[in-house]
Amino acid sequence: MRIARFCCLLLLAGSSFAAQAKMVHRPVEWTLDGTRFHSVLVYDDAGAAKRPGLVMVPNWYGINEAAVKKAEMIAGKDYVILLTDMYGANVRPQQGNAAQAQAAVKPLYGDRALMRRRIDAALEQLKAQAGSAPIDLSKLAAIGFCFGGSAVLDLARSGANVAAVVSFHGGLTTDNPALAKNIKARVLAMNGADDKGTMPDADKFMDEMRGSPADWEFVVIGHAVHCFTEVDEHSPGCRYDAAAAARSYRLMHDWLDHAFAGKP
Repeated sequence: MRIARFCCLLLLAGSSFAAQAKMVHRPVEWTLDGTRFHSVLVYDDAGAAKRPGLVMVPNWYGINEAAVKKAEMIAGKDYVILLTDMYGANVRPQQGNAAQAQAAVKPLYGDRALMRRRIDAALEQLKAQAGSAPIDLSKLAAIGFCFGGSAVLDLARSGANVAAVVSFHGGLTTDNPALAKNIKARVLAMNGADDKGTMPDADKFMDEMRGSPADWEFVVIGHAVHCFTEVDEHSPGCRYDAAAAARSYRLMHDWLDHAFAGKP
């Protein structure tokens, strides 16, 4: 009887702990080149086990409710994610306002060295959170969506010491193809076959990757257009595709698992 009661108490304690567990949203701020950045660290606090850390750069609307929800979904119990502000704390395009978003990304596409400095700084800030968040510093990577895909590819080009970068329907261009020789990360880029914004650059991107030492893969997803992981996008050229999104997330998890395990 005492054993049964003890087991019941353990079950109740476990249930109580599970009920208290939650997704953490912790602000992370830094200043670079006189600009203050406001990012968000996202992870499940259900356990203290260390897990891989990911820099995540959202689409060109930057950090908003939709980006936080996506970070939560990807983080789950598997990753600690730094949802990264690339614009500065005072620049927040409204969801759906393409003109504001275009104005926000223009300085970074116009100065790729600036983009690389900012994404490199985000990686350093992710590392700095390991003292208070369950991050395994031996397993670091970066993922990005649309504009964010461009940013994480530039992180790889900067020679960052990360296991992998994964770009979802991201821009493929670079200001300097020779930077590919610096790549240490394993590079996975996934783009829609009917993405009229990025696919015209696919051949040059693959030529760039051929000149790198990286383990890389370029996946073309049939019938998908731009924005295929973005649940709020429904225009003809920028449209959510549930099947393509699910497939790309499976590919991401597989790519990251193998990169963290040191397997080809």
